[in-house]
Amino acid sequence: MNLSRLEIDSISNLGLAHMGDCVYEILCRAYLCAKGDKTVEHLHRDTIRMVKATTQARFADKMLPLLTEEELAYYRRGKNSHVHAVPKSATPAEYAKATGLEALFGYLFLSGQKDRANEIFNLVMEKFGE
Repeated sequence: MNLSRLEIDSISNLGLAHMGDCVYEILCRAYLCAKGDKTVEHLHRDTIRMVKATTQARFADKMLPLLTEEELAYYRRGKNSHVHAVPKSATPAEYAKATGLEALFGYLFLSGQKDRANEIFNLVMEKFGE
């Protein structure tokens, strides 16, 4: 996709997070597959661990210094969304950070910035790992 900023801005915050959830999970799956030596069971378990809100919140904290002002704006849009339910495994603050991370990745994908999404993901994983 390569939507204009106007088109992206017309998408709700949670709509961006919905898209970004998928993008982030694909990046996590690709990262785990590239590491090799994993059974399908281990790939699934490790993917679930990486995409849960608490892990996404830690990833978001590490990612923030890497972002441009425009990227931070989309992160904040998602983070400040009004969600109606928070999973039992996460605090409201963690869930807000996870939603911000997902909104950012949704924005990057929909605006055609897949290379930037990969760059951010890989920089965080190289520096901090999971």
